[in-house]
Amino acid sequence: MVITLDMSSIASDATMRRALTSLSTTVAKSKRVVVVTGAGISCSSGIPDFRSSDGLYAFVKAKYPDVVMKGRDLFDAALFRDPTSTALFYTFMAELKASIDLASPSPTHHFIKTLDTKGKLLRSYTQNIDGLEARVGLACTSSEDAKSPGRGNSKIKVKGIKNIQLHGDIHRVRCMLCAAETKCDAQHLQLFREGTPPDCQECKTRSEERRARSARALKIGTLRPAIVLYDESHPLGDDIGTIQTSDLKRKPDLLIIMGTSLKVHGLRKLVKEFTRVVHEHKSESGKVIFVNKTPPATEWDSIFDYYVSGDTDTWVSKVLEDWKKSRPQDWEIQKTLFAGGATEQKLMVVKRSATTGTKAKLHKNNNSNAENIPPSPLPFAGESLPTPPVSPSKRKSNNDPVECSPSKKRGGVLRPTVPASERGALFTIKKTVSVTELVSKMDKPILRTSSKEELDDVF
Repeated sequence: MVITLDMSSIASDATMRRALTSLSTTVAKSKRVVVVTGAGISCSSGIPDFRSSDGLYAFVKAKYPDVVMKGRDLFDAALFRDPTSTALFYTFMAELKASIDLASPSPTHHFIKTLDTKGKLLRSYTQNIDGLEARVGLACTSSEDAKSPGRGNSKIKVKGIKNIQLHGDIHRVRCMLCAAETKCDAQHLQLFREGTPPDCQECKTRSEERRARSARALKIGTLRPAIVLYDESHPLGDDIGTIQTSDLKRKPDLLIIMGTSLKVHGLRKLVKEFTRVVHEHKSESGKVIFVNKTPPATEWDSIFDYYVSGDTDTWVSKVLEDWKKSRPQDWEIQKTLFAGGATEQKLMVVKRSATTGTKAKLHKNNNSNAENIPPSPLPFAGESLPTPPVSPSKRKSNNDPVECSPSKKRGGVLRPTVPASERGALFTIKKTVSVTELVSKMDKPILRTSSKEELDDVF
């Protein structure tokens, strides 16, 4: 059963206010958040949405009253079959891009970026083609940095992309023949306003190279806005499927759906798959939050946990306010003061020891910066001691500076020499004693002949 929370009754209903505060705490405590957004998050930026009374469809009918064409038909792939509908499509997309260029990101866009900055955003999936997520600093699938440089099957880098553009990007154009993509510039925009598609430069270059070799010229394709229309497959569909599978394996604990009516079949399937994974948490901490001005259909009653009725910008402002009050440690910033009054802000990183018990107490008593102190030098590290030579003759000349030649003298610390008269005391002096002298000195006669080794033992 979905719980409905009305943003308009915060000031008068204390129970509703406490429930919204509790929901904000759930968002603040989450670790892996998946966000799904629609055109409703860009309404405050000045971009009309698709299905409301003042949305994009109503805008089309007011601007082109003589054209008998439904709003959905304007974004259907079948429009390229008719030259009139094709020209109308190009003109309308040029005016839509001009209005998007004047828009600025909404608080909801900045909230998604805040989730990414705090390390909580697993991925953002958007139906919007305005590219406002890229302006707040989120890496999108259409950015140049997301293109894969390799020759494999993947066209984009899976790692590092935080915003998946399910319906493409209006700020880029794609060739209808060779599928080459490039940035939409002022020249492209001017031709689109006139209802004429510009030619593809990649096709022109290849055709001219073939003509220079006297080969047959190739057909030159035309450019169109790089958006995904109804009944049209996404050029990066395989890569997006790989990213979605990877996100499902990482077990997100919170799913936030904002500003969409969930009418597209592919998006409905995506939301149901993420909802199933979020609700699989054993602690039942995973929640699914739906934020929109209009309530969801009855089929979502058993899927959504919360329905927040109101504007997305108002709700995200409430979440950030409660988040800063309940968990101020998530918003601590370390400031460094420099000379002249300049300051530098850095995130405060708290280092905690993983040891416990007696080892933790020993670490607590020691200096916390002990690992950053260089070891003290040894007491004799600065002295250069001479290396003794290997040869005995060279060792003698090395110790005696008198007998040493100037070329063999070694530098370093000179040791004190021993006088020549006292050098004999360092060695054992053996005397040659005859057997007759030995017998005369002994009281008893020798009964046997002694060997030389035995005579040496006597002395």
